[in-house]
Amino acid sequence: MKPEIASTSVSVSLMALPAGTPAGLYGLYEVLSSAGVAWPALTGGPESAPYFDVKIVGPSRQPFDCAIGISITPHAAFAEVSQSDIVIVPDLMTDADPRGSWPEATEWVRKLHDSGALICSVCTGSLLLADAGLLDGMEATTHWSAIDIFTRYYPSVTLRPESTLVLSGEAQRIITSGGAAFWEDLALYLTTRFCGQAEAVRTAKIFLLGDRSEGQLPYAAMGAPRRHEDAVIAKVQVWIADHYTERAPVARMSVRSGLPERTFKRRFKIATGYAPVEYVQTLRIEEAKQMLETSGDVTEDIGRQVGYEDPAHFRRLFKRRTGLTPSRYRQRYQAVGMVKNDGYD
Repeated sequence: MKPEIASTSVSVSLMALPAGTPAGLYGLYEVLSSAGVAWPALTGGPESAPYFDVKIVGPSRQPFDCAIGISITPHAAFAEVSQSDIVIVPDLMTDADPRGSWPEATEWVRKLHDSGALICSVCTGSLLLADAGLLDGMEATTHWSAIDIFTRYYPSVTLRPESTLVLSGEAQRIITSGGAAFWEDLALYLTTRFCGQAEAVRTAKIFLLGDRSEGQLPYAAMGAPRRHEDAVIAKVQVWIADHYTERAPVARMSVRSGLPERTFKRRFKIATGYAPVEYVQTLRIEEAKQMLETSGDVTEDIGRQVGYEDPAHFRRLFKRRTGLTPSRYRQRYQAVGMVKNDGYD
């Protein structure tokens, strides 16, 4: 997927209604707002600007209690937002005939769709899109509990309840997602679509989105370098950043420091928090992870490119540090933010 990266931040309007619940609303707000800024803050990478400009939009700016009693204060009212790149309708609680339940909201979402906005829903938020007429003749997904409501009141919609995300309409400008927790899949898809898959992978790692059955290690990354005042060690760190693939890197670091080997190792650990060999391994594995995420190079070649001539040793070390084999790691992260081809895209 080629990302639709804009020169300025992408505006996102999260619809908030009294019938809504806060989990998806605030989850989407936090995750999308973090794109472009959270990863550099955690890892010490180059500072960047936010990819998304996210606002909560409701009937007015006045606070209201949502369906589970949590107070929500919108940033803007419907009448104040006439343009938005993306509109997202989180889940809505309803067990009756939903037709005509949200006249102001449906009128607003139709206007933004007509102005070119990408329209999305989470869970039963798809009922509002159906009520606005945006799903007529379209395929969509929703929460399993809403299937009967769709069948009864919106028969022109072709439901695909087995799907996590369904992309419909011209230029795939209508996206529906399944159950309430699938706001995570929508967030990763939108990040991939507008920011690129690399940013989506970073977002998945920060928030531990996706399959967590393999624990936390697959999400972990090297943190921001520890600040210290040891100039000798700092110079060695600069050197190893460009030479970690070389043979016997720890011995070469020690020589470049001009310190006795034991003194070098002690000062390096104090300054960085890592033993020198752990530091080199971390640099190598982080580079290998990026290559697995973004390239089709075979595992053995990646191991050699980061400094490991023995493929078996590389695989053992990689699994020890990430909890996954290199092939499983690639499978996991090259699929982040992608929509499976189930015949609807």
